[in-house]
Amino acid sequence: GEFQNLVTDNVSVVEGEMAIISCRVKNNDDSVIQLLNPNRQTIYFRDVRPLKDARFQLVNFSDNELRVSLSNVSLSDEGRYVCQLYTDPPQEAYADITVLIPPGNPIIEARDEVLSEGNETEMTCTAMSSKPAATIRWMKGDKELPGKPKVELTYDKMYTVSSRLTFTVNKEDDGVPVVCIVDHPAVKDFQAQKYLEVQYKPEVKIVVEFPQGLTREGENLELTCQAKGKPQPQRVNWVKVDDDVPSHAVITGGDLYIENLNKSYNGTYRCVASNAVGESYDDYILYVYDAPTTTPIPTTATTTTTTITTIISYPEANQDSRAGEGTPRTVDHAVIGGVVAVVVFAMLCLLIVLGRYFARHKGTYFTHEAKGADDAADADTAIINAEGGHTNSDEKKEYYI
Repeated sequence: GEFQNLVTDNVSVVEGEMAIISCRVKNNDDSVIQLLNPNRQTIYFRDVRPLKDARFQLVNFSDNELRVSLSNVSLSDEGRYVCQLYTDPPQEAYADITVLIPPGNPIIEARDEVLSEGNETEMTCTAMSSKPAATIRWMKGDKELPGKPKVELTYDKMYTVSSRLTFTVNKEDDGVPVVCIVDHPAVKDFQAQKYLEVQYKPEVKIVVEFPQGLTREGENLELTCQAKGKPQPQRVNWVKVDDDVPSHAVITGGDLYIENLNKSYNGTYRCVASNAVGESYDDYILYVYDAPTTTPIPTTATTTTTTITTIISYPEANQDSRAGEGTPRTVDHAVIGGVVAVVVFAMLCLLIVLGRYFARHKGTYFTHEAKGADDAADADTAIINAEGGHTNSDEKKEYYI
């Protein structure tokens, strides 16, 4: 317990900054405190400095503490400093000064300046000459990536750390920063970054400008082809799969325009775009329907069924004029008429059936009422018989047999 009377602390200090060494005595009996350097030369004896180094200055001197500052710390100041208390026997406590040397600015080197989607690339980040060795982390956007570190000890007790990162890029990585973060006790927020440049093949999409609903005979069709890529494709091409584009179709840039449609134009129209990276396309399936007829509204269920089947029997395909490409279908007047006809027809049938049902039950009711009159001599007897109800039931049985 007596040894604990004298205490001090270890100090970490960045090169060029100031270190404070404090020798503290809990219970002092007027014993002398002094501070020695790692070579055991006296820096301070009580409040006197025998050492000719003006970087050491007295901060505080009392019976309980000797506190000394060391300014402009260099690597040569590192080592074990000794606090001494002249008791019997003398006590010693040790303060280790560790000098931190920050790394130089991190340097990122990229193997490729411009990449294509799907390519693998490599980057290296280096933090030069630090003490202790720095650690390096990588971020791509907001995602951390693992690098391969390498630590070299240089001749002057310093460490140079490098980290190698290998990863594959896709088109979403274009314009995304790759950041190399250096962690070291002497620095804060130390980082370098490089933005990725990724080229990718075009993304192609066909948009139906006209019509909004079904494509019908005699109407016009207008399609626009949108293509976006890096580098931006210079032009797009319209082709018809397994056939020629109709001779009177008008193509201006990305637009395809066909007037006065007829069924011979049915088929798949393809828009193709390409750049240095590759080629892509999008398809549109044209199906031309009959022109809307001006015939009167059909009245029979049969006609209606046929109309409905025609509409439903085509499955909805992607980019297909039969599906109207996701736009709400224009409902046909003929169809509406047909549906109304079915409803009217069903109601008529129901009325006829109900009518016949009621008529039959009304008849039975009259028969019951007149049962007693079957073999009555006159009207009075008939009424009595009908009211009695059981008087001639046996006779009746025989009669029916």
